Amino acid sequence: EVQLQASGGGLVQTGGSLRLSCAASGFTIEDYAIGWFRQAPGKEREGVSCISSSETTYYADSVKGRFTISSDNARNTVYLQMNSLKPEDTAVYYCAARFWPTCQGLGAPSDYWGQGTQVTVSS
Repeated sequence: EVQLQASGGGLVQTGGSLRLSCAASGFTIEDYAIGWFRQAPGKEREGVSCISSSETTYYADSVKGRFTISSDNARNTVYLQMNSLKPEDTAVYYCAARFWPTCQGLGAPSDYWGQGTQVTVSS
């Protein structure tokens, strides 16, 4: 059974850091594009970052230079290191996976999704 377990969220002050983890089971992340999405209250879900099966990385403009996505194949886990956090980063963060070499199109309802982890940045 394919499962994604997101964790690492919490409450942090502006300028602080958090590292989110997306632990995969039931499949090997090397063969998948895996991304992070977030949804703030009253807003639509948006893509934050993605890492392809060839480890090409992509970032939303709003997080470039502050967030770093990485993968650890031995742990079958994808991480999102978030630095210089801002109140506008407050949201529930989800990870998603698709058996596809690129990040294009990732985020569809048919993709595999984790349960979400809350990130709250206080001002």
